[in-house]
Amino acid sequence: MNPFEKIFNFQIISRLEEAGSLALTSQERSWLKTMLGHPAAAEAFSTETLRKLNSLLEAEASIEVGEIIIEKARSKERQVYHPLLRPLRRIIMQNQGIQITYAIKHGGERNDPSGFPHKLEYNMYKREWYLQWYSTRQRSLMSTKLRNIVSADPAPIPAHRIDGLKARIARLLDGLRESACIQVIPVYNAELSRILSTFSCFDKSVAFDEATGIYHITVHYMRDDSEFLLSRIRFLGLRVKITQGEQLKQRMLKSAEMAVGRYGEMEK
Repeated sequence: MNPFEKIFNFQIISRLEEAGSLALTSQERSWLKTMLGHPAAAEAFSTETLRKLNSLLEAEASIEVGEIIIEKARSKERQVYHPLLRPLRRIIMQNQGIQITYAIKHGGERNDPSGFPHKLEYNMYKREWYLQWYSTRQRSLMSTKLRNIVSADPAPIPAHRIDGLKARIARLLDGLRESACIQVIPVYNAELSRILSTFSCFDKSVAFDEATGIYHITVHYMRDDSEFLLSRIRFLGLRVKITQGEQLKQRMLKSAEMAVGRYGEMEK
């Protein structure tokens, strides 16, 4: 590509960004058309939006993977999209309070008339949507499965309290954040890209010690995600070792002792 073409492409991209537009490749359009065929698309988009998208992508070829890919032993798909996602997202964007009724673990329902929603998140380990919100009545941060929410309605909240609630939530989240250092065993350095992709769900940083030829991956995670992180570490097997993070070390040691206790004694 000559310099004039690069300048022209840069100008086009800059103007698209200024206009808030996004250029899609043919592969991205084909992928989008295929995804719109999923049953959950009818819930994820309004009828008008779905009709407009389908009309814009009518000339595109969809990616038909059903005929060439056979999926076996797949875990049951619990939630792809939940009907509460759109109304809850709107409440969060508008900085509104929330009046929520949800089912509790041992049966029955609980109502909290004064909550403040923080964010929606999808738990990759449990494959479920959660609402993270602050209960002003209990003065604690809550995480509730969307499938357990009976009703969630917007509730007025004084504007002068919003900043204080957000600061309170930030302090509580800081107390739940933890970190661990994971060492890559040098013989597996060639698989670094695969190892890093295993931790793609987490905020991480990588350091390399030239003297020893060892990579250290520092992973930052929420306390509730520790079991999911452990499952990723177990998946990598001998390739990595936890060097910092006492809680993770103890959990890994306990699971190893249980495995040895079950399989350590061989029949004579």
